Amino acid sequence: SSEVLEAIENVIEGVLKSLAQKKAPVLTLANRSDWRNIEFKDSVGLQMIPHSITRQIRSDCPSSAPRFALMLKILSMIYKMVQSNTYATKRDIYYSDTLLFGSQSIVDNIINDISCMLQIPRRSLHILSTTKGFVAGNLSYTEEDGTKVNCTCSATAVSVPSNVQGIRNLISHAKFILVVEKDATFQRLLDDDFCTKLSPCIMITGRGIPDLNTRLLVRKLWDVFQIPIFTLMDADPHGVEIMCIYKYGSVSMSFEAHHLTVPSIKWLGLLPSDLQRLNIHKDVLIPFTKQDQNKLASIQKRPYIACQPLWKRELEIMAASKLKAEIQVLTSLSSDYLSRVYLPNKLQFGGWI
Repeated sequence: SSEVLEAIENVIEGVLKSLAQKKAPVLTLANRSDWRNIEFKDSVGLQMIPHSITRQIRSDCPSSAPRFALMLKILSMIYKMVQSNTYATKRDIYYSDTLLFGSQSIVDNIINDISCMLQIPRRSLHILSTTKGFVAGNLSYTEEDGTKVNCTCSATAVSVPSNVQGIRNLISHAKFILVVEKDATFQRLLDDDFCTKLSPCIMITGRGIPDLNTRLLVRKLWDVFQIPIFTLMDADPHGVEIMCIYKYGSVSMSFEAHHLTVPSIKWLGLLPSDLQRLNIHKDVLIPFTKQDQNKLASIQKRPYIACQPLWKRELEIMAASKLKAEIQVLTSLSSDYLSRVYLPNKLQFGGWI
């Protein structure tokens, strides 16, 4: 905590020095959305380069002055929380003054900017993000406050903890982890008792684009258990994008890649080649939109796809067919095809890439 306080004091000292010299204060931070600031490393994923292109948030420019003021406001809130050892969610911060902040996304963005500027992970700033992910299966752990959580005996899923760093005593006999894109598929597998039928496993869903806590939990489980991690996504550009976030990280959070990415993740399904192999009828597939085409083209250009020839091939199949499929298309073969046939066969015969 003393490091965090010192980092904030250094920023404020810089502001005061500028004012003393009758200069307009400026906050400088790495540009989180610029691909030129990103390098791809096989062992880490997308990470920010040390001497990256920066952008300035000026106090004397009408377009950036409000953002400058909001950054100082949130810095002062973080400072007080670290001093008093209290925590708040991003939502708490927004609701402390909705008129001032304007929207939740402005608060979220500023917090990420502050984390990047100070080069301190968000959890160390005493800011918790609200969790939307679920976990189920062969896993038990103790939360920071001493609460014991057992995911094994529950027929319903458990919410991903809001302070993943604080969980301890993780115990599991799982043979693998399955990261599921969507809540509906996750719930269906839970109803089919998938976590125990085949072999003990852990299932996680971020319910779409994963929040920070879900990504932290996947990474923590990998660090602790070192068991295979597979992803089950829709065969569409959006599903591929989500899988890449778990595996390689995202551009906007590349400054935290070391805590978040799991480069060993494997793509289990739904593969575009599976649609041909299983003779899925064209009628149940969905034609690409212009947005899908653009998203796929941008993914194909990313540095990590060049290192994954098998992924590249699957994306080419998808691009050529201009068709996408949700995991639910497997129900066109039979209602429990996913848990009874598809996943057991894939896991038994190594049908991942």
